[in-house]
Amino acid sequence: MENYTYNSLTLQLEGLRVTKTNKYPMFIFLLLSYVFILFANVGIVVLIWTERSLHQPMYLLFCNLSINDVMGNSLLVPRVLADIHVPPSERLIHYYECVMQAFTAHMFGTNAHTVLMIMAFDRYVAICNPLRYSTIMNHKMVIKLTVSAWGVAFVLVGILLGLTIRLNRCRTMIMNPYCDNPSLFKLSCENVFINNIYGLTFTVALLSSSIGSIILTYYKITAACLNSKSKSLNSKALKTCSTHLCLYMIMLVSGFVPIALHRFPQYAEYRKISAILFNIVPGSLNPVIYGLQSQEIHKNAKNEKIDRQ
Repeated sequence: MENYTYNSLTLQLEGLRVTKTNKYPMFIFLLLSYVFILFANVGIVVLIWTERSLHQPMYLLFCNLSINDVMGNSLLVPRVLADIHVPPSERLIHYYECVMQAFTAHMFGTNAHTVLMIMAFDRYVAICNPLRYSTIMNHKMVIKLTVSAWGVAFVLVGILLGLTIRLNRCRTMIMNPYCDNPSLFKLSCENVFINNIYGLTFTVALLSSSIGSIILTYYKITAACLNSKSKSLNSKALKTCSTHLCLYMIMLVSGFVPIALHRFPQYAEYRKISAILFNIVPGSLNPVIYGLQSQEIHKNAKNEKIDRQ
């Protein structure tokens, strides 16, 4: 007969299965990735903040993505790094810390969609209404879009975790390398029908609005470029939109991989690794792709380096 521990505040993380052979390479890889994410994203935010020439809606909106990458990885990677050197039986986490980690993990994923959606709107206005761009995308609009992106994510994720916190717990094992909402409500022996319904509705609504808005935006941008005979407009659209679309596809693919692997229990360990990479891959590639593609950021970063020398 299974033993139950009701509403225990101490939970156990299953974590990654590490051996003596792969423990140190995995630790070094995660540590270097985390350090790079911090320096690259914080560096871009500081550069955009200090350089007045970069105080443009496109760059200011991108700062949200960098802040989101730092936030998402800072509450995940250090914990995973610490657990690599701890035996599975000693990978303990306080319930409230677990809830905070789950909230941050879902905020990271939701914010990635909402921020990229408002960035798509910015590109749509810049290319389809270039003469009205400065009027529409003023500082007030940038603030409204930013607050909307974070506010919508906060409310949706708050309800998601709120429905889980209300449940009584009878188990203590988190079957994941870090805490998330499904792992938390699976600790309960109560009926989780409402949790499953809201979680499914939440996911479908987020993906539908995200993918739908991106498709609609790029359809209108493509139509505007085809109808325009301006080579400068088409060149600008290709450069800025290809960067944005690349960031979106990286986020989408890295998010779908762990979801797909849930269907194959025999690949549970690969699913855990892909769940961690969902945070690391976009966080590492976003500043690189955006920094290299944007001439303004690249030029200012280069000038900053020369000034230091």
